[in-house]
Amino acid sequence: MASQEVILREDVPNLGHIGDVVRVRPGYARNYLLPRGLAVDASHRNLRMLEHEKKVLGAKADRQRQAAEGVKGKLEGLTLTIRALAGETGRLFGSVTNLDVERLLAERGFTIDRRRILLADPIKDLGTHAVVVQIGGGVRATIQVVVEADVETPSE
Repeated sequence: MASQEVILREDVPNLGHIGDVVRVRPGYARNYLLPRGLAVDASHRNLRMLEHEKKVLGAKADRQRQAAEGVKGKLEGLTLTIRALAGETGRLFGSVTNLDVERLLAERGFTIDRRRILLADPIKDLGTHAVVVQIGGGVRATIQVVVEADVETPSE
C-alpha cells in the first residue's frame, strides 16, 4: 500500500489540524485534499515554508499574549460600580448583563467585546460580584462589579 505525505493547510476532521504533516492514500490526496486546497504536497520546499510560517505565527502569538498580559494588569485591580433599582430584599428589579459591564469598561477606556465578558447568568443581586473577562491569547482577568441600590427620589 502506497501512501503520500501532505501538509494540511486547514483543519480536516478525523485527519489533523493546520500545519500537520500526515500520510494519506495518493487517491485521497489527489482527488480530495489537493484540489480543495486543504493540503499541499510535503516537498522539501513546502516543509521549509511551513517551518518559516510556524516561526512567524509563533512570534505573532507571543506579541498578542504580551499585549493581553498588559491589559490584564490594568484590569485586575479594577472595580466597577453600577446602580440599579432593587427591592427591600436586595433583589434587583432588572439584571446586570455583560452589555452593562461592556458599557462600564468602555467608560473607563477599555474596548472589550461583550462576548468576551463571561457571565454564567445575569447578576440579579446587590453586592460585589467577580466577573471574568477573556482578553485574548488564553489570558483572562477578573474584575469586581459592585451593584448598589439606586435610591429613587419620591415623586410628588
